[in-house]
Amino acid sequence: MIELIRQPWPWYFSGFMIVVIMLLLNFWGKSFGFSSNLRTICSMAGAGKKVKFFDFDWRAQRWNLLFLIGAVIGGWISSTFLSNPNALELSAATVKDLQHMGIQFNGQLNPDELFGLQALAAPKTWILLLSGGILVGFGSRYAGGCTSGHAISGLSNLQLPSLVAVIGFFIGGLIMTWLLLPLLI
Repeated sequence: MIELIRQPWPWYFSGFMIVVIMLLLNFWGKSFGFSSNLRTICSMAGAGKKVKFFDFDWRAQRWNLLFLIGAVIGGWISSTFLSNPNALELSAATVKDLQHMGIQFNGQLNPDELFGLQALAAPKTWILLLSGGILVGFGSRYAGGCTSGHAISGLSNLQLPSLVAVIGFFIGGLIMTWLLLPLLI
């Protein structure tokens, strides 16, 4: 049984599970989005006393916090006990593109040159992480939600602002991948 779980699963299984979860959330009148957990955590810490945006009943969002905690625990269990080190396969063209940017593919999900501990020694890494975090935080607040909230929950509820946001996410991703990333690495 463990060997079955450790194998890469087809993409459509994830899609099916997302549909099941979205149907259940819609049934119970909930809206999914991970970035809303940041607002909930800030509210729990008392930020609502200073900033009106954080002044709400965070207890109504406990279910979403449990989802966040479950995702973290599930990710840890998966990477610690169920990961298959040979499961990740990249196309030769992708490996060549990575090598052109100075990144060696070692079979892992995240390249060491970008995400390894040695990368944290470079000030460039800290600047990229800080500026990326600020941009993601600003963007999710400005867009009224994160990629998962808009692309999964918003689109399943047929919300036009979510469609506009998702189109913007894709355009931003393409610009980052094809124009900015080669300049930064």
